[in-house]
Amino acid sequence: MMTKADVTTMIRAAMREKNVRWAEIAEVAGLSEVFCTSACLGMNSLLPDAAGKVVDFLGLPAEAAIVLAEYPTKLFAQQVPTDPCIYRWYEITGVFGEAFKELVQEKFGDGIMSAIDFDMEINKIVHEKGDRVQVVMTGKFLPYKSW
Repeated sequence: MMTKADVTTMIRAAMREKNVRWAEIAEVAGLSEVFCTSACLGMNSLLPDAAGKVVDFLGLPAEAAIVLAEYPTKLFAQQVPTDPCIYRWYEITGVFGEAFKELVQEKFGDGIMSAIDFDMEINKIVHEKGDRVQVVMTGKFLPYKSW
């Protein structure tokens, strides 16, 4: 039985073999680049139609579409990441997390930003002092309720 990890490995191999980028896969699926990439890495699920398009585009076995459409179990390491690109997110959360929480609650009230009703874009900004990574995230505000 094929797993999400198996499908991710097949996707990465097909991408390497066909010289395909995540943006191309997302376009074929009709989804955002960030969400589609996350689903292909096993952290989200694709609707069956989108899963079929990805599998056909990459030339993967039909079972891979079934796996891409299955609901994931979102497990990730509970330790400090060591990959420098991922570590920076950890560092940003450590340095700016409390400020983020304070400002969200000051502007919206007691609650959180959804990671379910959510979207994210990652853009390259050409800059004279070196290219910049621009991350734009929006998430629905979810107020805590009293009962």
